Amino acid sequence: MAVPTAQVQPASVPLRRAKGPVSRGEPVAGYVFLTPWMIGFLGITALPMLYSLYLSFTDYDLFSSPHWVGLANYRRMFTYDPQFWHSVRVTLLYAVISVPAKLLTALGVALLLNRDRRGTGLFRALFYLPSLLGGSVGLAIVWQAMFDRGGAVNEFLGWFGISGKAWVNEPGTALGTLVVLAAWQFGAPMVIFLAGIKQIPPELYEAASVDGAGAWRKFRHITLPMLSPVIFFNLVLETIHAFQGFTSAYVVSNGTGGPTDSTLMYTLMLYLRGFQDFDMGYAAALAWVFLAVIGLLTAVVFRTGRLWVHYGDEA
Repeated sequence: MAVPTAQVQPASVPLRRAKGPVSRGEPVAGYVFLTPWMIGFLGITALPMLYSLYLSFTDYDLFSSPHWVGLANYRRMFTYDPQFWHSVRVTLLYAVISVPAKLLTALGVALLLNRDRRGTGLFRALFYLPSLLGGSVGLAIVWQAMFDRGGAVNEFLGWFGISGKAWVNEPGTALGTLVVLAAWQFGAPMVIFLAGIKQIPPELYEAASVDGAGAWRKFRHITLPMLSPVIFFNLVLETIHAFQGFTSAYVVSNGTGGPTDSTLMYTLMLYLRGFQDFDMGYAAALAWVFLAVIGLLTAVVFRTGRLWVHYGDEA
């Protein structure tokens, strides 16, 4: 009796779709649509950055051809220019105080506005309004007038019998006015914090209430861990923004960094070297050191973020 043999099915071979004119033209169309962006990136960002890197090794004053000097600008920066280190200290002090103050204020207001009550939307808009002004010149002028000798701040202190002073003209308080201005513009991180709070599952708070946890324990063991990615995001953005502070320092000090260089932030010193002293080679070197430091600080924040940032999908 013949044994029936198993029928072997032929292996399925994927059918190749013939490339027509439309499919062959898709990559070309993509590059065509990317061309305006690539031209803008090369012409506005990449090539000027490379040219500024070249200028950082030259002596250039905008009126004559660049003269190659090698590392002379960098040696001058770290060894012969005392204002460089002074501006670094002022910028670090400004960032170390203003960033935590801004984030703490934003988080506190976000927690208050998280409850759905009548008028909450109006208060959210009002608190966000200062951030819309950003680092505008008009806002800095108003701030300077408020903290001047006859400004609104001294008028308010006069109600309590406190004699005011020209806060923006005192070396010990001028930088503090800039810190208060930065902390006052907490609207953007507040909105981000508020969105993060809305994403926390309410079941976690209900379970904590059943276990007898109070408001502080809920905030410490639920709100902060669940908000850690949002805190990390705001921390990175606000740190970079603090180091880039320029407009308020320029307006309050009338473009000098005074009084006695108390508001001479790094970006302001870079501007003065390039557009007041016309020392563009040295200014380019300052800019590249600034870029390297911001990149290093951002990398450190990302590296240390692994120790305290917790995501919801982690075990």
